[in-house]
Amino acid sequence: MAPPPARTALGLAAAFVTGGFMVGQARTNAELGAELGDGVLAAVISFGTGLVLLLVLVALVPAGRRGLRRVGAARRRGALRPWQLLGGLGGATLVASQGLTAHVLGTALFTIAVVAGQSSGGLVVDRVGLGPAGPQATTLPRVVGAVLMLGAVVLSVAPSLSTEAPVALALLPLLAGVAIATQQGLNGLVAAAAGGDPEDLGGRDRSVLTAVLPAATVNFVVGLAALVVVGLVAVALLGPPQPLPSAWYLYLGGPLGAVFIGLSAWIVGQIGVLLLALGAVAGQVVVALVLDVVLPSAAGAPSVSTVLGAALTLVAAGVAATPWRSRRSAARRPADR
Repeated sequence: MAPPPARTALGLAAAFVTGGFMVGQARTNAELGAELGDGVLAAVISFGTGLVLLLVLVALVPAGRRGLRRVGAARRRGALRPWQLLGGLGGATLVASQGLTAHVLGTALFTIAVVAGQSSGGLVVDRVGLGPAGPQATTLPRVVGAVLMLGAVVLSVAPSLSTEAPVALALLPLLAGVAIATQQGLNGLVAAAAGGDPEDLGGRDRSVLTAVLPAATVNFVVGLAALVVVGLVAVALLGPPQPLPSAWYLYLGGPLGAVFIGLSAWIVGQIGVLLLALGAVAGQVVVALVLDVVLPSAAGAPSVSTVLGAALTLVAAGVAATPWRSRRSAARRPADR
């Protein structure tokens, strides 16, 4: 069942904002990884600082503690299964694929593969009803919107796309994109359990923090555990990293990640996984474009194709959110009256 238009618009706007937080986290973690010479360790630090912040907030905010108790109760009575708590593995999978393939594929092809995985994975996750919003029909606007979003990202990164990259290696970030879509659905289920009602993330407790804080905390615990294992293997194979940098802003990736993971867990219950993914991708592309204009990088000013691609992401998200009514259901409606 499609959400009401007003809720869809609000959810898409919130998803767009989360995309901005994702850009900030990605830039921060990338710089931290460059300073350390170890991208996986940078992710471990990011997840660790984010988890510490979330644990402090849960301890200080009564709504967070109530939500976490509800998650535990839902798990004990079987309303939440163990595998539904593993959404954090999606983030860990993305980070691992970044470390293994991004430097070979290049940022452009890596981004295309991830977005392709997110879009297709979002359609599937919504169709099977994995998220708290329940099954979402695979309508023509949703399919067209997903295809347009992929085309928009291709257009945005076209200037830096390398034809020499081993395309077969893009399967890993493609799977990472699917894992992210699954992560968002699973985190939404945790948020719904924390809210006390699987049909309404607010449930009996209308505080958004009741849903957001427990879902983000569970996500960060699982993701950090997975990344610590990967990080230990990386250190054993590649040796120790460089000393920790002193610049304080390099450690903001965790808090930024906590915000967008928590918000995503709430948003997915409002508009579903696909619209969340498309809105967030649009936010990433547009915010990254703005940052490139305001704070130009060594690569220079954004190209015309990048600007056009950013505009197309907004169109794609709007198309996917368009209400759809099949001819069959439209034909039945007068008779139903």
